[in-house]
Amino acid sequence: MGFLLKLLLTAILTYVLARFLPGAHIAGFTDALLLVVVLAVLNAVLKPILKILGFPITILTLGLFLLVINAVIVLIADWLLAGFRVDGFISALIFSLVLSVVTFIVDMVID
Repeated sequence: MGFLLKLLLTAILTYVLARFLPGAHIAGFTDALLLVVVLAVLNAVLKPILKILGFPITILTLGLFLLVINAVIVLIADWLLAGFRVDGFISALIFSLVLSVVTFIVDMVID
């Protein structure tokens, strides 16, 4: 039950964020729900690979390269989904930062 609640809350917050953040556009709530699922799959499958490949750069930048990896994940989700669009890298970076903070807060409240 907690998983479904987190999924729905994150989808609602993703929809609201895409409406208010500049450069992020989403067609509807079903696209927000689909975006949350796609981001979860990309974070589970692709993100560990990107972290391993980018480990030397992450060390050199003192961890700031992880923000780039998050933005790339959002850009890949943009490429995969027709109902979600970000205007560029900076918009993807801002969207991923705010979504990470909001998801962290939701995880703290639900658990």
